[in-house]
Amino acid sequence: MARSRGPMRAVVLALALARWRPRRWRRRPVAPRRILVLHHLLLGDTLMLTPLLAKLRARYPSADIVMAVATPFAPLYAGRPYGVLAHPFDARDLATFWPLLRMPRFDLVVLPADNRWSWLARAIGASWIVGLAGDRPAHKNWPIDELLPYSSAPTAFGETAASLVHGPAAGRYAPATWPAPPGAGRAPIAGDYAVLHVGASTPLKRWEPARWRALADWLEARRIVPVWSAGPGEAALLDAIAGTERHPRFAGTLRLDELWHLLSRARVLVAPDTGVAHLGRIVGTPTVALFGPGSAVICGPGDFFADCPYRAVTVDPFPCRDQTIQFFRDVPWVRRCERMPGAPPGGCERARCMEAISVAAVTSAVDALLARPRPAPAFSAPDRAGRG
Repeated sequence: MARSRGPMRAVVLALALARWRPRRWRRRPVAPRRILVLHHLLLGDTLMLTPLLAKLRARYPSADIVMAVATPFAPLYAGRPYGVLAHPFDARDLATFWPLLRMPRFDLVVLPADNRWSWLARAIGASWIVGLAGDRPAHKNWPIDELLPYSSAPTAFGETAASLVHGPAAGRYAPATWPAPPGAGRAPIAGDYAVLHVGASTPLKRWEPARWRALADWLEARRIVPVWSAGPGEAALLDAIAGTERHPRFAGTLRLDELWHLLSRARVLVAPDTGVAHLGRIVGTPTVALFGPGSAVICGPGDFFADCPYRAVTVDPFPCRDQTIQFFRDVPWVRRCERMPGAPPGGCERARCMEAISVAAVTSAVDALLARPRPAPAFSAPDRAGRG
């Protein structure tokens, strides 16, 4: 049976009201000693917060920084990149809330996406809460002390999140700054290989089986072994692609830390616009991301990840990629689509934007990446000093 958010909501509301102080009594900390990044995002969005973590560490080098992450993502942060402690958090599990409540009070809480967590921040006694303006409905914003505008120009999400921290941007990302999770997991695959991750959070982000097969044949002709990957419950996607049984395949059987090590040794990763594509960028694996309904700008490298070996393949503009909503906010420059199949009114029944991506466009992007030198790898073991 699915768990409910009801119990946590009730506890959070009661504690937030009990700890409410008039805004005139609250002051923005000049040098916060304890900082919390609070969200409940999917994998890709969580990894896109890295520019925010880097900027917090650069701005407050001696602060204790904690970030809430979905429980399955926590192993990726075992090496404490940028000295950040990841706190496993599940909005349906009160057991993940009590440790947060028992932590020493936070001087600053940063809400990089959904402002509903402002009530949780108030419940745990945050001194000052910062979030992005424009979230709806309005009651999500009531506990927030400082609302900053969403970027008015096309900007990668990670850099919009980083704008919640005053001061100049942090330096560009290098994979060596993020310690790899401990342990290699499964036995390594010998020789040159490419990871082809076919799964995605929605059918509208999936590429056609015949095109995956054509890409695999192209790689084999170059003596690069295709290694097939999909998420939990997505084995059927691999079954629909002819010949996947001839090569290594992982249909939802890898933990994220194991997937990290698989990617770290790959010549290239090809994936739809999904969390695995963002993980490839963090690891430093040359990554080709296929964008259909999503925005290659919002989910792109921006300036922070500009040195990473990465290519976005998309058809832009695409006629029906025309929605302007980002995290419940109306952002005029955004161009994306969330018309789920069967959803009224006018849900998409075919991923035409993915169908428009040709095999030739993808192989061209792969060729460009394979011609580049590989960046320095992430640390093979966590940096116990705790500072990234």
